[in-house]
Amino acid sequence: MILAPVPLTPDRDIPAPVLSELTALYAANREFQALSGDFPDPDDIRPEQVAAALADELAHPDAEVLLARAEGRLVGVVVTLARHPDPADPDPWIGLLMVDAGAQGKGYGRRIAESVEERFRAAGRDAVRLAVLEENPKGLAFWTALGYEVIDHRPDRERGRPCAVLRKELGAGA
Repeated sequence: MILAPVPLTPDRDIPAPVLSELTALYAANREFQALSGDFPDPDDIRPEQVAAALADELAHPDAEVLLARAEGRLVGVVVTLARHPDPADPDPWIGLLMVDAGAQGKGYGRRIAESVEERFRAAGRDAVRLAVLEENPKGLAFWTALGYEVIDHRPDRERGRPCAVLRKELGAGA
């Protein structure tokens, strides 16, 4: 599996073929999209909506959008944030990790998470945080199985949705 930054055109747009792949990946995760409410109609996710959602991430200087490919096929996307907007929060964050529904259960999510952890570890970071919607028990089970521990419960910054905040110590060879 290869994890690499999303390619951008000189105008900082996502190239159309990549945007089509991302739209298909987002649409394949209908259950999560319905839960998150990030798109008006989880049954009709459009490229311009995905582009707009990712444009916000790509405009943030501390954010990174990474694509996970296996055998040339897009199997996942992960959005990271090197610094949280709250200055009291010292840890980097995983803002989103989504695996194509057709590729779930094959270990891609775990490998993506481990790759992100290694990137942060290599950058000298001690831990990483993320938030899981309270109504997403599958997401919570995934992250806790990877060693993340719930440290707080609070609304998310964008929409005020109830979330569990999780943290994982990275250690030298964790």
